[in-house]
Amino acid sequence: MKRVRLFLPVVLMSLLAACGIYKFNDTSIAPDVYTISVYNIDNRAMKVNPTLSNTLTVALQDQYRKLTKLEMLEDGGDLEVSGYIASYDVTPTAVTSEEVAAQNRLTITVKITFKNNKHPEEDFEKSFAAFQDFDSTISLDAVEAQLVDEIVEILVEDIFNATVANW
Repeated sequence: MKRVRLFLPVVLMSLLAACGIYKFNDTSIAPDVYTISVYNIDNRAMKVNPTLSNTLTVALQDQYRKLTKLEMLEDGGDLEVSGYIASYDVTPTAVTSEEVAAQNRLTITVKITFKNNKHPEEDFEKSFAAFQDFDSTISLDAVEAQLVDEIVEILVEDIFNATVANW
């Protein structure tokens, strides 16, 4: 009886996947799409973090390599992701009764252009923004690397979901 309980879910999942009803890889890439090009994400923000452009570009490329079977091309892929860092801002978010910032927020905004050369109806140009808060008693220099890594992770997930997960 235990074998039947274990065997039945495996058979059902296999049937669902074989019929194309459900995808287990969390992406919805058309079967005729085989390649992707992720171009350098330029930094056009007024305040420039010198490593952000490379960090974001590499993180995007890694995400597509890890979570899809698409071949990465330098140029002319079936899918093309390009864009630029539009802003890199630190703003106060919480003010004390003495009108001093208690917390600051680092926000990064990226403008992304997605081009699907096989299915142009999926093309878009969209802004993505993410932020992390930090205590105002700590300098940005002290926490910037960690905050940028956390923000890049959020941005990469959002961009990936918008391009190939259709969320």
